[in-house]
Amino acid sequence: MSYNKPSEFVQTMIDVSEAKIKTSSRDLILRGTMAGIILSLAVVVAITTIVQTGVGIVGALVFPVGFCILSLMGYDLVTGVFGLAPLAKFENRKGVSWGLVFRCWGLVGLGNLIGSLIVAALIALSLTMNFSVEPNAVGQKFMAVATARTVGFENLGMDGWITCFVRGILCNLMVCLGVIGNMTARSVAGKIAAMWLPIFIFFALVFEHAVVNMFLFPLGMMLGADFGITTWLSYNLIPTILGNIVGGLLFTCIPLYLTHVKTAPSLDA
Repeated sequence: MSYNKPSEFVQTMIDVSEAKIKTSSRDLILRGTMAGIILSLAVVVAITTIVQTGVGIVGALVFPVGFCILSLMGYDLVTGVFGLAPLAKFENRKGVSWGLVFRCWGLVGLGNLIGSLIVAALIALSLTMNFSVEPNAVGQKFMAVATARTVGFENLGMDGWITCFVRGILCNLMVCLGVIGNMTARSVAGKIAAMWLPIFIFFALVFEHAVVNMFLFPLGMMLGADFGITTWLSYNLIPTILGNIVGGLLFTCIPLYLTHVKTAPSLDA
């Protein structure tokens, strides 16, 4: 069969967790950088199609192409390792410590940031003809979205911060399902379908994804959006990261781990 049962793919999740934790620093950063590059380009495709069509759902339909590509290439998003990396520690795999889990989170996240900033600089240059003209319609859309999701949250104070945090939870609940989707099927077509569905949901509902935001908001600032790094960090990136950790780990990976690995005795026992 082309489908892996939950009891099978959750064991794969644990094996992948251990492999990622024990990956060299160089490779974690490199894989994170490439994932940031590919996902950032997918954001550009999605925003471009929204501007061209005027229909937001079209952007959500095309955005998962980047996630599918980076996953099939074996690259890593910090949102995925937020959920996966601790599983090997829960299983007490040999040589796995919380220090190595946090190292994995940090290095993959650093790589994602590097890749996202590279693409942000290149796209800013492209949309402004090497900063010689005003941003085109796509650039203006990036500026508007970035401002609404930083200054908009800041204007609401703690209510805005909590809203961003909750959207981060909901986002990574879906994104980690997309990461796991790559393990549920044995054919490339099956993997793509299993990844596409939850990623479409997160983008369509405008939830907050840490790596997307590592690209979107720096690009907005490069294009001239009226907010600074402090506002971005305080009212978007920090609550998004915290929400992504909660959503990916507590709402997605731990429930699968508990019910398919640490299974309670059945009624027939």
